[in-house]
Amino acid sequence: MKEAGHILRLAALFAIGCAVFLVARHQIVPSGFGKYGHYREGALADNRAHPIKYAGRETCAMCHDEAITALGKGKHAGVGCEACHGPQSAHAVGGGQPKPQLPVALQLCVVCHEANSSKPKGFPQVASKQHYEGGDCKACHPPHQPK
Repeated sequence: MKEAGHILRLAALFAIGCAVFLVARHQIVPSGFGKYGHYREGALADNRAHPIKYAGRETCAMCHDEAITALGKGKHAGVGCEACHGPQSAHAVGGGQPKPQLPVALQLCVVCHEANSSKPKGFPQVASKQHYEGGDCKACHPPHQPK
């Protein structure tokens, strides 16, 4: 009979542990979690509540048609305007204000074009320190139509 007491205590501890787990889980896991797979039901509404930051190429084309035309003919045709110029919805909605800062080519261009063995063979890559020795990329390579 002594063994039965040990088993009953162990079963009671297990039951208490399960109860604590279920109460803690109920408090921690948001309601609606799991309704759409491994996502919380209200996550999409929360994301929609954030302000839009990117205007999109079509919006840029309304005022900057010549830049879009030049970009369409160059090697950066598939790169979105805001990939280099940053989020511009405030600029588009504000009628040109706030005026966006031009990107610093010396910092921006190397993000994509610094030599790296993991990039595809045909992708233009440079060892920036040897290529321009601290000069400005835009001096030789117009950003909307790089050569």
